[in-house]
Amino acid sequence: MENSTSKTAVVTGASRGIGAVVARRLASDGLNVLVNYAGSETAAQRIVEDSKAAGGSAIAVKADVSDVQAVMQLFPATRAAFGGVDVLVNNAGIMKPSTLADSDDTLFHSRVAVNLKGSFNTLRAAAHELRDGGTLVNFSSSVVGLKLETYGVYAGIKAAVETMTSVLTKNLRGRTTNVNANALA
Repeated sequence: MENSTSKTAVVTGASRGIGAVVARRLASDGLNVLVNYAGSETAAQRIVEDSKAAGGSAIAVKADVSDVQAVMQLFPATRAAFGGVDVLVNNAGIMKPSTLADSDDTLFHSRVAVNLKGSFNTLRAAAHELRDGGTLVNFSSSVVGLKLETYGVYAGIKAAVETMTSVLTKNLRGRTTNVNANALA
C-alpha cells in the first residue's frame, strides 16, 4: 500500500479533460487516487506521474465503466493499492451534440452505455465499497436545465444521473456518506 493513512479516491474518465484535473487536484491535496481510463494508457500514466510529482500517490487502472465486470475490478484494485475507497468521482462521459431527430441508435446506445450505465455501475459498486463517511460525486451538466436543442440525449441522461444521485442519498442514509451531483457548464 502506498499511502494508506490518506483518503482514497476513484476518478472515472481521469486520463484527460476534467477528470485529469480532478485527479491531479485530489492527489495534490493528499488523497490516494485511482486514475480510471478506458482509452489511452499513456495519458493515464501521465496523470499518475503528475500526481506523484505533486507529492500524491496514484495508480492507473483501465476499465470501461459501461462494462459491469470491468467496474467490479476498480474497487478491489483500489483496496489492494490503498486499503479502501473514500471518494468516487463519476466523471467518465461522452457527448456528441445532435438533435433528437438526427440521433441514430448508435449514438443513443453509446451515450446511454457510458453516461448512464457507467454511472449506475460505479454507483452500485461504491454503495457497497465506500467506507462510511465517504463522498460520491456525479458530474451532471447545466444543459439539463438549459434544454438546448442539440443536447436532448445528453441532457436526458444527465437528468437520470441526477435522479439516481438523489435516490442513492436516501439509500445510504445513516452511513454519513455525502452524495452529490455537480452540474458543470
